[in-house]
Formats: sequence, C-alpha cells, structure tokens
Amino acid sequence: MIHSINGIQFKAMVLHGAAAITLQKQKINDLNVFPVPDGDTGTNMSLTIGTAAAELKKSEPQDIGQAASITAGALLRGARGNSGVILSLLFRGMSKALKGHASADAALLAAALQEGVSSAYGAVMKPAEGTVLTVSRLAAKRAQEAAGENNDVEYVLAEAIRVGYEVLAQTTDMNPVLKKAGVVDAGGKGYLAILDGMLASLRGEAMPEVTEEASAKQEKADFNVFSAEDITFAFDTVFIVRKDDPEVNLTPLRDYLNSIGDSLVIGEDDEAFKVHVHTNIPGNALTEAQRYGTLELAKIENMRTQAEDVAAGKKAQSTDDLDAIEEELESGGAVEAAPEKRYGFLSVCAGDGLAAVFRDLGVDGVISGGQTMNPSTESILKEIEKVPAETVFVLPNNKNIIMAAQQCAGLTSKEVIVVPTETIPQGVTAMMSVDTEMEAQDLLETMTEASRHVSTAQITYAARNSDFDGFAINEGDYLSLLDGKLFGTNQDISVMLEKLAEKAAEKGAEFVTLFYGEDVTEEQAQEAESLFTEKCPDAELSILPGGQPVYYYIVSIE
Repeated sequence: MIHSINGIQFKAMVLHGAAAITLQKQKINDLNVFPVPDGDTGTNMSLTIGTAAAELKKSEPQDIGQAASITAGALLRGARGNSGVILSLLFRGMSKALKGHASADAALLAAALQEGVSSAYGAVMKPAEGTVLTVSRLAAKRAQEAAGENNDVEYVLAEAIRVGYEVLAQTTDMNPVLKKAGVVDAGGKGYLAILDGMLASLRGEAMPEVTEEASAKQEKADFNVFSAEDITFAFDTVFIVRKDDPEVNLTPLRDYLNSIGDSLVIGEDDEAFKVHVHTNIPGNALTEAQRYGTLELAKIENMRTQAEDVAAGKKAQSTDDLDAIEEELESGGAVEAAPEKRYGFLSVCAGDGLAAVFRDLGVDGVISGGQTMNPSTESILKEIEKVPAETVFVLPNNKNIIMAAQQCAGLTSKEVIVVPTETIPQGVTAMMSVDTEMEAQDLLETMTEASRHVSTAQITYAARNSDFDGFAINEGDYLSLLDGKLFGTNQDISVMLEKLAEKAAEKGAEFVTLFYGEDVTEEQAQEAESLFTEKCPDAELSILPGGQPVYYYIVSIE
C-alpha cells in the first residue's frame, strides 16, 4: 500500500506520463476526425507536458507542492492549442490543491484531481460533453469515492483511470461527429495516457524508452585545410523535423536539398527525421522541410566566417556559444518593452505576405503560427512583452490558439486583451476597425463585432481519408471550407474555386480578397482572380500573395 507521495515521486510520475503520451502521440493524432490538416491533439499535449518534464529535470523538488508548482508553471507557458491549455489547467488546479504540502495521501490526491477539473471547467466558456473535460470530471469523481474506500494512492489513481477509460469509450456516443467516425475523444485519451504513465511510475515500472531522432552524420568542415573562398556552400545546417506522417516519402525533399547544397545526410525513424546539409539558403531548406512535419530544432553555422576566424588565429564561433548568451539573457529576466503608447497590437499568422498585410494595418508584432503550427503561451508572451504599449491586443486568427493567448493575461505587467479572431480575414477586418481613441473594452467589442461580419473561405487538402458531413473524402483531395465548415471536396482545385466564387456572389459580396499560398504560382492566382471577377462582377476584388502554408487560398468575403 502506498500511503503518500512526495515531490521526488511526483516528478518521476510526470516524467513517466510525458514519455507515455509521446509514445502514443500519433495514435492520439489519428483520432482527429476532421480531415483538414491541423495542430493535432497528441502533438500539442505531448509538447505541452514535455515543457514540464524538461523543467522538472532541472530540479529535485522534495515537497509535492513544489513539484506540482514547477509542473503547472511550465505547462502554463508551454501550452499549445486548446488541448494543451486544458491540460495545463488540469495541472494548475492540482498545484493549487497541493500547495504547501510536503506529501499527498490518497484523499489529497483525489482532491487535487478534482481541483484540476474545476480549473479547467472554469476557463472554458461553453464546456461540451464528450471531451477531455467529461473524462477528467468523472475520473476525479471516482477518485474521491475511492479515497473514501481505501486510503491507498495507487488504488485511487488506478480507479480514476479505470473509470476514465469507461467514460472515454462513451464519448463516441456523446458527440455526433465522433460517433459517425467511430472514434473516442482525442483529448480524453491523451489525458488518460499521461495518468497511465504516472500510475506506472508509482508502481515502479520502468519508464518507456522514447525513440530518439535517428542520428545523422554531421560533417564538419576542417577549416585548416581550406580557405573561406573554397567553401561553395557557406551554412552548415542541421535540423530535426517531427513527421506528420510516419510513412512520408522524403525523396522529394532529398532531391530539393541536393539541388541547393551538398554534404547532404538524412536520417529518419517513424516519428522524425534529421537533416544535415551545406547550403547558401538555410531558410529555404527549413521551409521546405516543414512541408513534411513540424520543425523541432535547428542549428545553422556560417563556415566561411568560421574559416576566417581560424585563419586569423581566433576561436571560431559556433552555436555552442549561444548557450552562454541565452543564459546571460535569462539571468537578467525577460526584457519588457517600456510603454510608449496606450495600445499595441500583435497578430498570429504564417506567411510573409500575411505578415506584411498585418504590419501595414498597424500591428506591432507578428507571431509565426497558425494551422499545424500552434505557438505556445510562452511564445506569445515573449512577443507581447516586446510591444511598447500599456495594453496589447492579441489577434490569434485561429480558434486553436485563442486559449493559449488568453493564458498570457496575468503573466505580464501589461494588460492583455485577446480579440477572438478565428481566421486571417477576421483578423484583418478587426484591425481595419481599430480606433485608438476608444476605451479598451469598447475597442475590443468594436473589433470583435467587425470580425463577425466577414466570411472566410479556405482551400486546403485532405490530410486523411474521412466520411465527413456527407462527403466521402480521400487523402490528398482538395477541400474547401466556409466559415469553418466543410463546403466541398474535389480533385480539381478550379472546381472548388468556382463553387466558392458562386457562393460569394450568392452572399452579395461587396469586397473579396484572395490571399494565395506558398504553393500557388502568380499565374494560378491570376486565374483564380479571373474566375471570381466573372462570378462576382460587382464586388471590389483584391488578390495578394499571403505565402501561407497548408492553405492554397484564404478568401475574405464581405
């Protein structure tokens, strides 16, 4: 019988839980039934708790209150996507209940699980049944009952998990979309995977080995052998990408990288691949690689300047020197820009063209992110602190980023106001309505109301086979969305464009803006423009290079 757990044990449990969900990450991602590429639940939850694991490894907390506090703080800042935010809230509530305690018995652990549920529910405007909230609530309820039966920490946690899985199986019938797809809730499964790992740690089971990225031979230049002029490709570039698809074919990437550099080595396993290449355009290499997954780590060194330093008898600078720079910056704390004005604005988007649009509209900063690339709360917070204003309005422009942005409130001395924009066109329209003479809450209402008057159409591709909303969808098909709902699917993108143009005409559109993505040529964009001009002759039409990934076209209809 385990009467109580202390800080060291709680740390081990969280580390084990993080490893457990990492192993199941792709299985959890596969439960996402919507066919559009997105920031998948398993990935977001794994990355979120991974921040806590990394932080806990730096300390040896003896008290469970301290261990829970470290966990909650790291999760808060590392939260990605709605699922990651909810996970952070569950642990934040636990931390609140465990605060000041050296250890926790079964009753206190059960109370902590319940407090986590209360925190999560309190932060969600309209809690839906059949989600991680349902699973965590009923699991916590059973934990409290079990604590009254047996004051054994292992028993209580095991009972919570057992009931959690029973509820998880029922989520299929609680949500019509899940029922049609025949799957359970991804967030609920992710939460239980973490609890499973925590229980395994409590039972003394060995932590599962998480497969490391396949190692690639890192060919370093011998600077004493040749001069800077002898170096054809200057930048020694190494990076790791977490795969979107374990079966992805990297041959096109290999061909591309060979075309822009040399000394190419690619190592891969089922989850990730590591690239080493010498090139003059490392940014292009990284951008191309992100078509195949999520960039996790990158190292770029200029071999020409290194060779020059060695020739001059100096120490060649390397990325190792960045550790000292980072430590120096962190020791001084985050630098917060002094307020120079009343209001500042921050936008989330992916694509140089879209970033330029927002800057032209007056935003002070742009956070790179969006669909498939949900920035963490900490990433958003860092950009907020750079804005030289007393009050910073944040436009997430993606529904899966709103909660992460909202967590920044209270983490900075600046007032943070999140405008709940779910799409790029909503964000653009919100910025066009800005009147800095207004009071903050009035301005929020004005921007929010303006964003609701724009319809957003998007054309992307199917990330998975699906039978969704009456559409039989095959992986790779073109998909069109209208205001977040599936509008059509076809193997011909021009058919999708024509139907959307007809819909815009039907809506009586007065203004139509087409933002074309990184995979669309200017000639193709002009053809799309002609099609909309034909179908919407009375609308004022604009076409701009957005440069966004994932979406071939983002269309604003007003």
